[in-house]
Amino acid sequence: MEKVIDRLIRYVKIDTQADPTSKTTPSTQKQFDLANLLVEELLAMGISDAHVDEHCYVMATVPSTLEQGDSGYGITPAIGFVAHMDTSPDAPATGVNPQVIEDYQGGDITLPNGIIIREDENKALKDCIGHTIVHTDGTTLLSSDDKSGVSAIMSAAEYLMLHPEIKHGDIRIGFTPDEEIGRGADEFDIDKFGCEYAYTIDGEMPGQLNKETFSADMAMVKVTGREIHPGSAKDIMVNAVRVLSCIIDHLPKEISPEHTEGHQPYIHPHNFKGEVKYAESMFLFRDFNSNGLLRLKEILEEAVSKAQAEFPKAKIEIDVTKQYRNMLEELEKNPKGLEYMFEAASRAGVDPYWEPIRGGTDGSRLTEMGLPCPNIFTGGQNFHSVTEWVSINALEKAVDTIIYLSQIWAEKD
Repeated sequence: MEKVIDRLIRYVKIDTQADPTSKTTPSTQKQFDLANLLVEELLAMGISDAHVDEHCYVMATVPSTLEQGDSGYGITPAIGFVAHMDTSPDAPATGVNPQVIEDYQGGDITLPNGIIIREDENKALKDCIGHTIVHTDGTTLLSSDDKSGVSAIMSAAEYLMLHPEIKHGDIRIGFTPDEEIGRGADEFDIDKFGCEYAYTIDGEMPGQLNKETFSADMAMVKVTGREIHPGSAKDIMVNAVRVLSCIIDHLPKEISPEHTEGHQPYIHPHNFKGEVKYAESMFLFRDFNSNGLLRLKEILEEAVSKAQAEFPKAKIEIDVTKQYRNMLEELEKNPKGLEYMFEAASRAGVDPYWEPIRGGTDGSRLTEMGLPCPNIFTGGQNFHSVTEWVSINALEKAVDTIIYLSQIWAEKD
């Protein structure tokens, strides 16, 4: 536990926040700060091929411990473990000051700045009695998403390097930039990674395994108005802020994130900026059925049409961009990787269960690109917020799951 928690705290203090307005990969050069440190640590473990490329992708190989003639072992394919190094732009990420609770005994958690992690809003806390909890000081996100995943992979790699008696094939490690802005797989070289199957380590509570995610599109709505002095604005001014607000108001409230759960779809106005002459907003479409995204687009277009009728002089533009697709269909074509994952979590001492992700991971894109890549828990909660927290005991179980999974592929394949 000491190694896992020390590693996590060291990593979260490095600011790796992604920038959605940037056109480069990585979107921020500071992501190299963590990437270069990880390469140094991997090399120090004896992993000789560890490196980071010009786009801030870290790759390395824990070499196979199988030898020709090992009884009971066939040809074991390489498998991979992937986590992202960047953190969300949704909350401050500079000056992360992690707080540690040893032997959590239940109840609300009051952060140093007075913000409260409420037990009634964090149902997972009841399963963490006696755990070591790491949380924020209330001023920044924790960066557990996904530095917990990075920590788990690094800890598992170190353990496997120190225990060559454990039989496993080549274990490929991949750390990516820019996952939080939907671009984590943009420059990921699947051929270079060279795996039959991979797993992202980017989930929530212990036992939770993910083989399906939302399908996702994004729509930018841009409104051009007419600015003039308010004193002489009658019948001339077209207030773009009002027009965009009208569009949002015409969206059905029952398909918003705050009114949906499970497999229910939603439309989410993710941001809003503007003034009288121009305003814009990004709308997120999410549905586990990819065909349902077309219906969400139609709903937004209907809201735009209503607003256009109310503000005929406004210019309203919609631009829809594909983001990622539900990975379930492709994963079920190769079910053994899911079966091995379920068994590994069981061996790690948790009760595994399948849970749909109401979001997406690098695994969504990688699966679509041809590398099957379901997702494993880390023990984190409240991602993208200043109340983010993680159970270190759960994170240890993620490390165990990675180690057992490496063994199972050698035993069974």
